[in-house]
Amino acid sequence: MWRLAPNRAPAPLGPPPAESRHAAVIDIGSNSIRLVVYRLEGRAIWTVYNEKALAGLGRDLQTTGRLSPEGVEVAMSALRRFRVLLQGWSSRETYVVATAAVREARDSRAFLRAVEEETGITVRVLSGEEEARYGALGVLAGQADAGGVAGDLGGSSLELVRLDDPEQGVSLPLGPLALGAPRAMDADRVRRVTARALRPHAARLSTREFHAVGGAWRNLALLHMELEGYPLHIAHQYEIQRTDLLDMCRFVARQSRTSLEGIQGLSRKRFDTLPYAAVVLSEVVQALEVQRVVVSAFGLREGLLLESMPERVRNLDPLVGGCEALVAQSGLTSDLGPALEAFIRPVFEQLPPAFGTRDPILLAAACRLADLGARLHPDHRADLAFEKALRAPIAGMTHPERAFLASVVFSRHASAPTPPEPDVINRLLSPERRVRARALGSAIRLGCDLAGRNVEVLRHAALSLENDRLRLSAEEGWEDMLLGEQTAKRAMTLAQVLKIRLQMG
Repeated sequence: MWRLAPNRAPAPLGPPPAESRHAAVIDIGSNSIRLVVYRLEGRAIWTVYNEKALAGLGRDLQTTGRLSPEGVEVAMSALRRFRVLLQGWSSRETYVVATAAVREARDSRAFLRAVEEETGITVRVLSGEEEARYGALGVLAGQADAGGVAGDLGGSSLELVRLDDPEQGVSLPLGPLALGAPRAMDADRVRRVTARALRPHAARLSTREFHAVGGAWRNLALLHMELEGYPLHIAHQYEIQRTDLLDMCRFVARQSRTSLEGIQGLSRKRFDTLPYAAVVLSEVVQALEVQRVVVSAFGLREGLLLESMPERVRNLDPLVGGCEALVAQSGLTSDLGPALEAFIRPVFEQLPPAFGTRDPILLAAACRLADLGARLHPDHRADLAFEKALRAPIAGMTHPERAFLASVVFSRHASAPTPPEPDVINRLLSPERRVRARALGSAIRLGCDLAGRNVEVLRHAALSLENDRLRLSAEEGWEDMLLGEQTAKRAMTLAQVLKIRLQMG
C-alpha cells in the first residue's frame, strides 16, 4: 500500500546527482485525474509517461456540495488503471495527492475511504496553502531564478503565492468549475466575482511578473502563439506582455464554443473552460498590476518532486543539469563539459555580456551540450543536434536562450554561418546574439578537436584574449601535438567570428 505522510521530511538520497530514479505522481484534481511518471536525473526532471482522465469530480460542487457521482466512477476506474500501470515500474516513489474538489466536498471522506478500499491507494489531501506552496515550488523547479507571483488555476480553485515566500499562499474559489463551467459564461458576473475575491490580496501580491500555471492558461499561451504567428510552439517560459495578454483575454471571453472550435492549436477539452480562464487571468493581471506573464509548464507535481530532492541537488541549476543529463542519455562521459567550460571561459568572460548575468549559465550549459550530436549521422549531425537543443524538454531557459543554445550546438558541428529555422532564430535572437552563438560554438569545436575530446589533453592548452588578440597556447613540450594544422584552422574560424587576430603559441 502506498502512503505519503503529510509533511514528512524526505529521506536523504544516497546516489550522487548524476544517478537517476523514477518517481510517479497521481494528481486528483477538480476536473481531471492525472498520472505522470518521471525520470529524475540529478536536478533534471523528465516526463516519461503522462495519462489523464477527465473525471470532473468538482462539476457539481457548487450546487450540491458533493463530488459528481459520474466523476467518482471515472476516478475509480482511472485509479485502478493507474495502480496496475505503476506495478511495472521499478525503483519508484509514488505521491498521490488531491486538491480543491476533494478538499471541499462534503462526501470527501467517503470518497477517500472507497479509494483506499478499492485500489489500496492512500491519498494525501492538500490544503489550499499546501497546494499554493507546491505550485510555487513547481515554478522554481522549472525556472530557478523566477521572481514575482505564481498563480495555479485548477478546475475549482486558483492558488496565488509569492515565489520568495511560498509558505504564505492563498487559495481562492476561482476555478472555471467554481465559476459556472461548463455552462455558457456570464462574463460580467465572472469579472465581478473574480475582482471581489482578489481585492483583499491585491496589495500583498502586487507584482510586475506573474507565472501562470495550469492547463487552461497554457492553452491561452498556445492560442497567443497561433494569433501572433510565433514560430516556436513551446509553452514553458513563453512570455506575454500585459497589453497583448489583456487583448487576447478579451478576444477569448467574447468567443462562443463554436468560434473556439474553429481556432487551431486549442485543446478540444478546454472549449468550455477557456473563456472562464481568460477572464480570471485578465482580472489577475489588472488587480496585481502585472506587466509580464510567464507561462510555466511545471506546477504542483514538479513541486512535490523538487521537495523530495536533497538540498545539494535542489540547489543545482536546472538548465546546466538538464543539458548534462540529455547528453548522458547517449552513454557519453560527463567530464568533457566542465573541462571545455574551463578552457573557453577566459575568452568569453572578457566579452560584452550577451544575456547579462545569465552569460555564465549559458556558457556552462552550451559546453555540456558539446557531445549532443555524437551519436547522430555525420551528414546531418549539425541540423539534428540543433533541433534536439531547440526543442528538448529542458527547464530553466527562456525562448531566446533556447534559440541561442541551439545555434551554439549547430556551430559546434558546422562551419556554415546560418543555422536551420531562420524564422525562429531571427525572431528570437538579435544579430549580436547570433554572432555570439556562432563564436561560442566555434570555441567548443576548437576545444573538442584540439584535444580529440580527451579531457586530460585539453588541460595542457590555454585560450585567452590578450591585447585584442585571440591567443591559443600549449604547455612546453606539447606544442607540436596540440597546435597543428587542424587546431589552427579551428582557432582561425573563432578569431574571424570575433573579428580579432589570432596568435598561436
